[in-house]
Amino acid sequence: MDHHSRRDLSNPGTLIEGACLPPDASLRRFLTGVLPQVSRELRKWHKQLDRCYDLSLRKQASASLNRKRFHSQGGSFFALYNPPWTRQLAALIVALQTIGDYLDNLCDRGGIYDEAAFRRLHQAMLDAVSPGLGITRDYYRFYPARNDGGYLKALVDECRSHVSALPSYAAVHAEVLRLVALYNDLQVFKHLAPPVRCSRLKRWFREKGIVTAPPVYWWEFAAACGSTLAIFALLAAATAPHTGREEVKEVMKAYFPWVCGLHILLDYWIDQEEDRHGGDLNFAACYASPAEAAQRLHLFLQRALAGVSRLPHPGFHRTIVRGLLAVYLSDPKVERQGFRQAARSLLAAGGAETGSYYRSCLMLRRLGLL
Repeated sequence: MDHHSRRDLSNPGTLIEGACLPPDASLRRFLTGVLPQVSRELRKWHKQLDRCYDLSLRKQASASLNRKRFHSQGGSFFALYNPPWTRQLAALIVALQTIGDYLDNLCDRGGIYDEAAFRRLHQAMLDAVSPGLGITRDYYRFYPARNDGGYLKALVDECRSHVSALPSYAAVHAEVLRLVALYNDLQVFKHLAPPVRCSRLKRWFREKGIVTAPPVYWWEFAAACGSTLAIFALLAAATAPHTGREEVKEVMKAYFPWVCGLHILLDYWIDQEEDRHGGDLNFAACYASPAEAAQRLHLFLQRALAGVSRLPHPGFHRTIVRGLLAVYLSDPKVERQGFRQAARSLLAAGGAETGSYYRSCLMLRRLGLL
């Protein structure tokens, strides 16, 4: 990457120009430094659950920490954007992602379809990125379970403490709030009863009046809203004191809907068989044919790579995009569903470095680390 700043590590408040590491160094730092910290952070939140006396909430919180740790691990790659801020960014990303994963479980596994309950729960996500709010809400007001022993509040407080310390958070705050609000909308609507959820998602898309060139389908917009990557990219950018409106605008143009859409569409694409058997809504299955799905994935990839190449430190962001391809396309589900040819085409379109990341992911999967 092409950051040129360094920071006096003995003084966390002193940022001098510089940051990102070369790709190979980033991968080593991620495996040896960031991932162990992510594990420590997740253990910390497991420990926090000792105070949770509601068995249903404790079960869902534990399940999200255990089965969705991959989300925190992947998102924490952004902690490498500015190495002097790695520890703070990793802790923030894990806490914010953990809120999202926990609430997703509560909405998905609770056996209810209450829009008011889902909306109130997800207020925690907005509060988490709103430093100085100074209020405590009852996030479980409309939910049938509530005694989490302060677990959700502790996560919210952790996020607030970290975002308030970011040098340029004021520059990114409005867009972070917008992205979180869209994420919340998606979580609310997609967890409604099956007979109504698609119609609500379509109406929401029309109401938002999203205009992109080229245009996107409603399910592609919904997929993009389900990714936290743009939020993490903005939080990473906020670690630099010089981040301004133009950079924020370019991050948004690159990440939303293109990088975010690629992220979640790949996730749904490899889960089609699993979701079909489970009767779950799958956005990749909304395409008219497998050929169209592959074509649109190529479009999102092309737009994502072009967009991030215009950002400061483009090499870092290209690593994010290529890493998405490597992680998802190395999953055994690709082979099982007969997607090998389409996957090879996407890997080739990602460029030579993508193949290297892909082989690394295959090795990590063989070792049971991915």
